[in-house]
Amino acid sequence: MQYMLLFTETEADFAKRNHPEEAGAYWGGWSAYIGILREAGVIVNGDGLQGPHTATTVRVRDGKRSVEDGPFADTKEQLGGYFVVEVPDLDTALDWAARAPSASCGSVEVRPVLPPMAPAAP
Repeated sequence: MQYMLLFTETEADFAKRNHPEEAGAYWGGWSAYIGILREAGVIVNGDGLQGPHTATTVRVRDGKRSVEDGPFADTKEQLGGYFVVEVPDLDTALDWAARAPSASCGSVEVRPVLPPMAPAAP
């Protein structure tokens, strides 16, 4: 079964990515985590995301499009990246999520991936 692991980080965590004194440890933790996921053969897909300041949020209300710079979230944590993993069950997905660097300072949301949709009838 496939699960998406959604990694959230605080603004301070995002800042570590580019801070010379903290970037090595930050990226080292993620590199190690990605390495063990690859070694276990569970990665289907995944990417890190640029910081929240690069986001654009789109909404359509009453047929009118609204565009806002940045994420729109009433939270201190923002989406930092994701992986889709292929594992036997939710418990295994939760075990992998708990090993992510962001689990100790942000959070990791785990969601089952929907199976592919059937093609539309002609």
